[in-house]
Amino acid sequence: MKLSFEKSREGRHCTIMPPLDVPSVALSIKRTQPLRLPALSEIEISRHFSQLAERTHGMNDGFYPLGSCTMKYNPKINDKMAAMSGFADIHPLQPLHTVQGCLAVLTTAEKLLCDITGMDNMTFQPAAGAHGELTGVLLIKAHHLATGQTQRTQLLVPDSAHGTNPATAAMAGFTVVNIPSNAEGCVDLAQLRAAVSDKTAGLMLTNPNTLGIFDKQILEITKIVHEAGGLNYYDGANLNAIMGVVRPGDMGFDVVHLNLHKTFATPHGGGGPGSGAVGCKSILCAYLPQFLQTTQADGSIDMVTPAQSIGSVKAFYGNFAVVVKTLTYLLTLGREGITDAAHMAVLQANYLKTRLSGSFVMAQEGFCMHEFVMTLANLKKEYGVSAMDMAKAMLDYGIHPPTMYFPLIVDEALMVEPTETEPIEVLDEFVALMESLLTIAKENPEALHEAPTKTVIRRVDELNAARNPVLRYSF
Repeated sequence: MKLSFEKSREGRHCTIMPPLDVPSVALSIKRTQPLRLPALSEIEISRHFSQLAERTHGMNDGFYPLGSCTMKYNPKINDKMAAMSGFADIHPLQPLHTVQGCLAVLTTAEKLLCDITGMDNMTFQPAAGAHGELTGVLLIKAHHLATGQTQRTQLLVPDSAHGTNPATAAMAGFTVVNIPSNAEGCVDLAQLRAAVSDKTAGLMLTNPNTLGIFDKQILEITKIVHEAGGLNYYDGANLNAIMGVVRPGDMGFDVVHLNLHKTFATPHGGGGPGSGAVGCKSILCAYLPQFLQTTQADGSIDMVTPAQSIGSVKAFYGNFAVVVKTLTYLLTLGREGITDAAHMAVLQANYLKTRLSGSFVMAQEGFCMHEFVMTLANLKKEYGVSAMDMAKAMLDYGIHPPTMYFPLIVDEALMVEPTETEPIEVLDEFVALMESLLTIAKENPEALHEAPTKTVIRRVDELNAARNPVLRYSF
């Protein structure tokens, strides 16, 4: 497919831009050469973006069981609310008394999300999940520095953690201490006790973990860290399994980040922007980023800077429209609906795991939470068909592949997360497809090595694409 620049022809134009509705101002600093913008007619622009859309796969195209990412359906009422002029047409530099309704959105969302997580305050500044992780870890760091515990330079991270966890810890200036998993795929308590010391700043953990298992030792885990003087950080990537059922704050966590673009049904990834809201217990509130929503005695809402704030982590108030969508989702479902969504996500995952267990090897036996992990190690050993081969073959049938090769502690892993909104017919179709691909793998493995064959492009050289990306157009 050609780029818009390659389709450009001098002299072509369209009138989709509205007329200027503000006074024209001459700039003192001007470009020395004109912008290199593509010249296209309106029909060319429309076709160009339609062709781009046809090359992508989203929730509207088919099943999207991407594990550990919670690729939820985004209800259209969320978009409708966020597009209302009172939300869409404001400016972050407006006087606060003119945007009290918008501040009420932030305040109400904070209250509801704190109720769900068991936290005391929440900031919406972080722009995404990993950004939220960094903010949460910086709160922990600020606390230890403020209390004179400068020796606390280590963050404990389980070996099954999301890859962003150790990266975040290192970026914040901490030394990462890896905690091995036990045979059940959960934190090894003996290894944890051996790792904590007066150097421990805290623990980064998600529960349920990346194997889709709720760690029954969670209270003991957080207690061990607290008794060592550390704080507990909760990675909210898997909150969809427990929202409205159990709260991270009640498990002993001091700070949590939420992926509003995962758990709370706002667009994910390229459909963003995202939001990595961070909530914390009162012990950390003094360090939250500036622009924290606070209700005054007269009922008005002000934005204040906490006493020992770590400063801004993003301009102004974060991605506000995402919070509008999140609040719409929360108010639409209500307390019972939020809990029902978590229950249904767990039910869907266990249904798929049970149906597939007769044909595939599961990384862990027994019930799972919202996701589960299969290992195709035996299939690769006996027939030469890898997890990558199976994933690529799914593309030919209009299904986005599950997460591949994660967590790293499972060889040839496929991680499946169906979320709560898929009808049972879709789940049954997925089971049938997986079983048919397994038959092909055993009878004609070469066919899977060639997959996909029906997509716009065939199997790409992913290693070369990652190491040598082409990110600019040469005129």
